[in-house]
Amino acid sequence: MTEVPTPTPIPAAAVRALSLLALLALWVGAAALAGDRLILPQPWSLGAPLRDEIAAGRLPWHLARTLVRVLWAFALAMAIGTALGLVMGRRPAIDRWLDPWLVVFLNLPALVLIVLCYLWIGLNETAAIVAVTLNKIPGVVTIIREGARALDPGLAAMAAVFRMSPGRRLRHVTLPQLAPFVAAAARSGIAVIWKIVLVVEFLGRSNGIGFQIHLHFQQFDVAMVLVYALSFVAVMLAVEWLVLQPIEARARRWRGA
Repeated sequence: MTEVPTPTPIPAAAVRALSLLALLALWVGAAALAGDRLILPQPWSLGAPLRDEIAAGRLPWHLARTLVRVLWAFALAMAIGTALGLVMGRRPAIDRWLDPWLVVFLNLPALVLIVLCYLWIGLNETAAIVAVTLNKIPGVVTIIREGARALDPGLAAMAAVFRMSPGRRLRHVTLPQLAPFVAAAARSGIAVIWKIVLVVEFLGRSNGIGFQIHLHFQQFDVAMVLVYALSFVAVMLAVEWLVLQPIEARARRWRGA
């Protein structure tokens, strides 16, 4: 009986490239249908303004300011959210007290928290980072809490038999099991945080990608809005593919997933 040859799988990088090319083709088609570069310019028409913004130093400067805010908010949200999620997942009594708070913050619109932080703290960097952090913490807590609830009790019993210290138990028993949940929270977190950062900059900062989008929105300059938006999208895609996805794959490796 003749064996049917197994088709060679397409490399992941090639799939991503083809997917982006398909999106680019859709853009070209939509721009052709619009027929007006003031409404939707063709992709290649963004090359000149992109070069001008880079040469003038404006794009790197505003991109750097947004990245700093994203990193600060991401680090704070992951640290606080992971600690709270672990405690809530392992301590039912605390979970009962804090769960209503979690539900409230999960359903509180991001815009409300942003406006309140600006009103209470002021139009400054602290308010911007606090607003983004508060918006993301509930999502991190929810994911980590489910991971903490799913911890293997057999491994905990083994750690107790070997009389492992709390620090060693956390490092060698708890964190490896939580790693896939932490990676999932990080991937979803970075995607949400940078979008909220743009809104924060749009509403109350004098620099950053969101501020530039606001500025060019007021001038009805679609091309410049796309230049700044897509530049940051490109950075976030690089972070996703080069940093977050490899970390998540490594975190899941011990499970054979």
